[in-house]
Amino acid sequence: MRLTRLTTLLAVSALALTGCGSSPDEESPAAAGSSEGFPRTVEHAMGKTEIPAKPKRVVALDASFVDATLILDTPVLGYTEYRNIQGKLPDYLGDDRTTFGADAQAVGTLAEPNLEKIAELDPDLIITAKVRHEKLYDQLSAIAPTVMSETTGPTWKDNIRLEAKALGQEDLAEKEIAAYEKAARTVGDAINAKAGNPTISITRFIDGPTRLYQKKSYSGIVLEDAGLARPKSQDVEDFALEISPERIKDADADAIFVTVYADEKGLSAKTAAQFEANPLWKPLAPKVHEVDDTTWMTGVGLQGAWHILTDLAKTFGVPAPAKAD
Repeated sequence: MRLTRLTTLLAVSALALTGCGSSPDEESPAAAGSSEGFPRTVEHAMGKTEIPAKPKRVVALDASFVDATLILDTPVLGYTEYRNIQGKLPDYLGDDRTTFGADAQAVGTLAEPNLEKIAELDPDLIITAKVRHEKLYDQLSAIAPTVMSETTGPTWKDNIRLEAKALGQEDLAEKEIAAYEKAARTVGDAINAKAGNPTISITRFIDGPTRLYQKKSYSGIVLEDAGLARPKSQDVEDFALEISPERIKDADADAIFVTVYADEKGLSAKTAAQFEANPLWKPLAPKVHEVDDTTWMTGVGLQGAWHILTDLAKTFGVPAPAKAD
């Protein structure tokens, strides 16, 4: 079976086949028997994909879809390495790493997935984003049914729902999202009551321009779900504002949550040190709360969102959200 898939993959690479849909592999284990609601056709950013039976072997090529697959109680067989995912699934994914990710292995990097390794895993679903892997769609579709969201980041909840359609887990997706949104409102209400509707700033030091994250960013959406106010610079329906040291005051708020991207050359930490040494930063420093870049920035899923809520609750001294099993 795996030899057949590898041969197909090489043929697709050589011929550069075109088309927007996936055809079910007759030799796939999923094709041997269907479950309730399958076969089904899923519409996504690249067209339509037929999924013959409920997927049980998923390769998730973006970290956000690793999170989504796990919270939808489905095994992750393969993932790509990227920033916080190096050699193993990240700790913030909790017990799901062992429950549904015990056999997960890297299949290249986010920028360069290894198609041969993906084929060797014999998945029955490949999930990723068009913005990540549009050029690989035909090759991936030759390996297994492939579904792509348009993008990641601000669409993270819709992406969970998209994958849920492919997995036949729509009810579970809505249950998980609703539980998180209820917890977000509870934490936000407690913070607003205790601290008098404080403004919350999100600042990130990266190996490039320093960013203030606005309402259409991942962490910005979590704050909005919690009903927490933003300073003027970030109370905008956009992704992020890039600032120079001269604009440090734009980061000001009642509470300033700061993350530092752990780049290999340490450029992000150097930028952070330069900001912190700037006299304009001095009045902001007492309001700063350092948080994990992985959960606030790169997690882009429900597991990361729960961690953000926990950080918010801890910072303001209100009860931490209780995540139901």
